[in-house]
Amino acid sequence: MITRRDAAQRLDIPVEMATRHGLPPRLTESQLREIEDNPPPWLVQSRANRTGKAVWVDLECTVCGFTEKARPKKWWPSFTHLSCDDHRPGDLPRPLPGHERDEVLGIGSRFVGVVDTPRD
Repeated sequence: MITRRDAAQRLDIPVEMATRHGLPPRLTESQLREIEDNPPPWLVQSRANRTGKAVWVDLECTVCGFTEKARPKKWWPSFTHLSCDDHRPGDLPRPLPGHERDEVLGIGSRFVGVVDTPRD
């Protein structure tokens, strides 16, 4: 069985859209394959209206390699590193000389985003 969230990721649509269009909380592989092979009109229209912005992104911890998919937020900067929130800052590679480091909390379900920027 596949969860609605997993189905949404594979279809590259938001979970809210999957719910709104009646995808059940759990699907079989064959049900999802049928949707992929014969997309309903709402999915065809959604794909036609794409603006190029990613619906899902892959997040990966620089320290341990843990990965998850998440919906990107408009306010996310371009991250230098991502780490699980239980790693220490010292577990990450040091910033380049002349750069300062900022942390962004609340990325995905458990990540801290790290942004290294040149000092002025």
